Amino acid sequence: MRRTATAACGAAMALTLAACSSEVPSTAQPAVTTPSSTAVAKRPPSVTSAPPATSSAPAVTWQVGAHPLPLGPGGFGEIEPTPPELVNRALPTKDLFPPPVDGRYHATATAVPADVLARSTWQPACPVAAGDLRYLTMSFWGFDGRAHTGEMLVNAKGAAGITKVFGQLFAAHFPLEEMRVTSPAELTAPPTGDGNSTSAFVCRPARGQTSWSAHAYGLAVDVNPFCNPYTQGALVLPELASAYLDRANRRPGMVLAGDATVRAFAAIGWSWGGAWTSPTDRMHFTATGH
Repeated sequence: MRRTATAACGAAMALTLAACSSEVPSTAQPAVTTPSSTAVAKRPPSVTSAPPATSSAPAVTWQVGAHPLPLGPGGFGEIEPTPPELVNRALPTKDLFPPPVDGRYHATATAVPADVLARSTWQPACPVAAGDLRYLTMSFWGFDGRAHTGEMLVNAKGAAGITKVFGQLFAAHFPLEEMRVTSPAELTAPPTGDGNSTSAFVCRPARGQTSWSAHAYGLAVDVNPFCNPYTQGALVLPELASAYLDRANRRPGMVLAGDATVRAFAAIGWSWGGAWTSPTDRMHFTATGH
């Protein structure tokens, strides 16, 4: 997977993080209990069957991450028109974990396993200790009409609230394309402008700044970045998502003012970047206001 919107500014920090010690602290901590509807194991459960799909899976007509963009100002890719295949984006989800067997919402929250921490963007230079992060697994509905299992790293302070929010999104059949932990390679990969991964913790500075992003503390979540692009002046992130600037053209996966997604995050005290004027960060929910 190429660099996504949440990782687009990570290149500025890559040298700093790479220079830090790669030692991973112990994560042997008690598991965090969650308000999920059904308790499950630390890893997603084995599965023998999947719930019936509510619609047939769309044909795969676009390979995400396969089309690097020419570099533009600020290290971002050049802004290009949205490819026809992505104007009404509904790509199928590739399962990284077994989907829920019963079509119901399941969630776990534990200390971050060492192997997960190792493949994340966490480094000792990050502004949050590894022990203050939690590893979540949560059910979600894909654009393919099927239930899937995703993963996310968040600050321990927000773990219970986030599992509650995504339980509400699952109940509403709000679609997500994918939900996974951001890898270090994504911070420096050539921009492709087509990422759409819902994620939280990414150890990077705020866009266009040197100070840490709320993502670097695990206190922000980006939801369907392609369907809910970031804009500031002429900059659009992801760079191919301009078709989704027309918010009157309502399509699945979009977050709109006052909708159920905004209300669910507001109920746990998180604000929405789509209400900002410059920048306008439609994908972004934050516990810090930034």
